[in-house]
Amino acid sequence: MASRAADLCRALLADDDPARVEDTLIRYGEAAPILITPGDVAEMREAARRLLAVFAASRLDEAARLLNDLLAGCARPPRLTDHGGTTGWHVHVDTEDAGWGQWFLSSSAMALALLLSEQQRLPGGLCASAACRLPYVDLGGGSARRYCSSRCATRERVAAHRAASRS
Repeated sequence: MASRAADLCRALLADDDPARVEDTLIRYGEAAPILITPGDVAEMREAARRLLAVFAASRLDEAARLLNDLLAGCARPPRLTDHGGTTGWHVHVDTEDAGWGQWFLSSSAMALALLLSEQQRLPGGLCASAACRLPYVDLGGGSARRYCSSRCATRERVAAHRAASRS
């Protein structure tokens, strides 16, 4: 669910609209309807800001240290849940009564930590486009990513080509 972490960070940092956050959660399997309050969005936005440091890390040991710090502060002993039979079994590292902010921070930190440990490389980054700088997850399979989307990568290539053509 590392991709969910990046997508939620992007949604939370873009605006204060609870509907955008709800749509992102539903896209990743949360059962509708979800009732996210402005207070929930504020807590989740603070978690997104903390997670941005992990995405901005330039070295593997730095990302690991940041993730360890987040997990030490927010994660609880792992537990299996199926939410009363409404989902398949999965692991949570938040408390059973956690709010959206704690859930988002702890589950995202765990997902990014697992990705880092499985790939032995940075779990993601911030888009190299100066006009964007949004977080993305790097799921491996080739050279490391630099852009959050093909749209940003194309925009940067076109800008570089135009700049070179002018010179």
